[in-house]
Amino acid sequence: MKKIMKVTTLVLAFVLVSSLLETTFVIGGSPFCDSKCAVRCSKAFLHHRCLKYCGICCEKCNCVPSGTYGNLDECPCYRDLKNSRGGNKCP
Repeated sequence: MKKIMKVTTLVLAFVLVSSLLETTFVIGGSPFCDSKCAVRCSKAFLHHRCLKYCGICCEKCNCVPSGTYGNLDECPCYRDLKNSRGGNKCP
């Protein structure tokens, strides 16, 4: 029984540490990009993924379109970044 408790505690500790590390790496850019991407991704279903890619795009382009969707013409660099399959990289 003690062995099961040790294993369970170890697994829970691993999950906790990994979730903290993911948050640190996702939101670790400039204060400008963090605040703009927080607004941009506020309604996103995949919130962490949206923050990650928005942050990458913001760091490259130094801008994020206003609102939670659309308005891509406000930032042509952000609009024109593409992923490896030719789709939009930036949310």
